[in-house]
Amino acid sequence: MKTITSRKNPVAMHLKKLGNSRAYREERGEFLCDGIKLLEEAVSSGIEIVSVITSNEIPLALPSNTAIYNADRELIDSLSPLKNSQDTLFSCKTPPNYMDGHSEFKGTHILLDGMQDPGNVGAIIRTADAFNIDSVILTEGCADPFNPKTIRASMGAIFRQRINNVTMAELLALKESGTRFVGAAQGEDCLDIRSVRPDDAIIAIGSEGQGLSSDVLSLCDEKITIPIAPQCESLNAATAAAIIMWERSRAG
Repeated sequence: MKTITSRKNPVAMHLKKLGNSRAYREERGEFLCDGIKLLEEAVSSGIEIVSVITSNEIPLALPSNTAIYNADRELIDSLSPLKNSQDTLFSCKTPPNYMDGHSEFKGTHILLDGMQDPGNVGAIIRTADAFNIDSVILTEGCADPFNPKTIRASMGAIFRQRINNVTMAELLALKESGTRFVGAAQGEDCLDIRSVRPDDAIIAIGSEGQGLSSDVLSLCDEKITIPIAPQCESLNAATAAAIIMWERSRAG
């Protein structure tokens, strides 16, 4: 195990940039995670782990090609973009976009439209994994699914759940191929979620502030709503997504 003592070490600088820059993550095809629990999840999933840096012992076997480094806790804290950072950081290869090579979609998928909060995106990925959703699809305005905050909120589901970043043109192509779109919205023309089985479809959920964009709404074959008390304006986006996924599961 090699020891890193300087923040200017190339490995340390690389890991710090992975944590701070989406553009750099996308350029390198790699992302940063923290904590032994997530490392255990990564190993179990079979995802390619590139490097690990720790101030402690690693209580599990890592793939033989993993680069392992030791550093003091102060240096590790300086590399992590997260509050309450843990004593282990590691990087993984970004899995390929699931949509690549798929001209049509079967099954049930959650589409996040302009959802910018990484905590909400991570929570939805976690819930989608729990309810066997085929993939989580993100429009261009969404938070990066491989942001360290998203990954921490996903509680390891990021290593199991299929993820798709899409353009509007790709969504239009799916619509033209016959894919059914269902939008979560509010209004008199919306169906009560309890009366609909949103299965074999792409279920679109918008941001808390803006809801679904007009472009995504125009794709929807039908719209669904979650009945709430009249004095409440809306639900947290991750909560709404969880209710929709639960109702779909319960209806089956």
